Amino acid sequence: MNIKNSLQAFEEAKKVIPGGVDSPVRAFKSVGGTPLFIQRGEGAYLYDIDDNRYIDFVQSWGPLIFGHCDKDIEESVIKAAKKGLSFGAPTTVESELANEIVKMFDSIEKIRFVSSGTEAVMSAIRLARGYTKRDDIIKFEGCYHGHSDSLLVQAGSGAVTFGTPSSPGVPADFTKHTLLAKYNDIKSVEKCFENSKDIACVIIEPIAGNMGLVPADEKFLEELRSLCDKNGALLVFDEVMSGFRASLKGAQGLVETKPDIVTFGKVIGGGMPVGAFGARAEIMDKLSPDGPVYQAGTLSGNPVAMSAGLTSLVKLKNNPEIYLELEKKAEKLMSAFKNEAEKNQIPLQTNVRGSMFGFFFNDTPVKNFDDALKSDTKMFASFHSKMLENGVYFACSQFETGFISTAMSDEIIDEVIEKAKDVFGELK
Repeated sequence: MNIKNSLQAFEEAKKVIPGGVDSPVRAFKSVGGTPLFIQRGEGAYLYDIDDNRYIDFVQSWGPLIFGHCDKDIEESVIKAAKKGLSFGAPTTVESELANEIVKMFDSIEKIRFVSSGTEAVMSAIRLARGYTKRDDIIKFEGCYHGHSDSLLVQAGSGAVTFGTPSSPGVPADFTKHTLLAKYNDIKSVEKCFENSKDIACVIIEPIAGNMGLVPADEKFLEELRSLCDKNGALLVFDEVMSGFRASLKGAQGLVETKPDIVTFGKVIGGGMPVGAFGARAEIMDKLSPDGPVYQAGTLSGNPVAMSAGLTSLVKLKNNPEIYLELEKKAEKLMSAFKNEAEKNQIPLQTNVRGSMFGFFFNDTPVKNFDDALKSDTKMFASFHSKMLENGVYFACSQFETGFISTAMSDEIIDEVIEKAKDVFGELK
């Protein structure tokens, strides 16, 4: 595979962009090699600047549920852009998209749009603190909620501790109010509540997508809901990745537990930069200009992104069978990977939730971040490299999630399975 132009482009990029990339995971450091510089996308495929074609299971990290250059979304973006890119003023399309989302969720009566998932989560936590008049929050090891200061936290000496910064530039004072618990382990959450009577909220990815795909057990979520109610804390679901991906209602379409606040991103932008957070009116009315909790953004709800998101959600709402089709393809892919790995005596664990899938080179099922860290990352790097050489583009980290789009036919899935058979054989 010739990637001469990508190699040259990467060297040029490193001269003017830190690490040559605008988001660290793109640098391919965990899998080795050089990041591919993409020229265009079309349906299920990416094309790099060396004219290599790849079947794309990253889909811009999730939002492209209809694949690249979906005709309907593309037309809505072009139509909106011709009227102006941004006004810094209200437009009716914001209300249209808000109405579509609010009508889908029992837990949401009002919603506010922002420009990224990080911004949505940061704002949701500020709102939870303002509503409860408390300072501390609980998050889970392995769950990623964006790069705001209070959420860039690593574990201390034990499973339950006040967090310390996991990045230089984040003052310890910013993270001392963040407590860490273990995913799918309710006792670790109970200990957090024992350690602090000032907990404003518990934030969780109900379907974790940033330690690989690791769904929360339904019983665990129910117990989490009960603990929050008992202690007067809010439960925040971070559905930036799983929202409208795992099902039309995200994780909330698959479990009974209802959160107090939900954050969204990815699919609601249809490929454009969008985030959002919503809750019942009593909570949302604490936001400025109605309430004292300040949050603002010049590009929030810009008409181009809103138009793309509205088109995407309406298409999904009008075609709910899409989720069954995508899940069937994801199950087919992961089942084949599991079978081929077993044939070659390679330990592999797989998970599927709707159009999301994940696989770990691991001897035992992955239920939390500690389990995920036991995965063979060198084996994953070899698998990733060999599949890339065969024209299949997976996320360049063992700890990320894969995505199926409607542009992927059964024939494409079969093609990937055949390529994977050869690669698993080589890995043996």
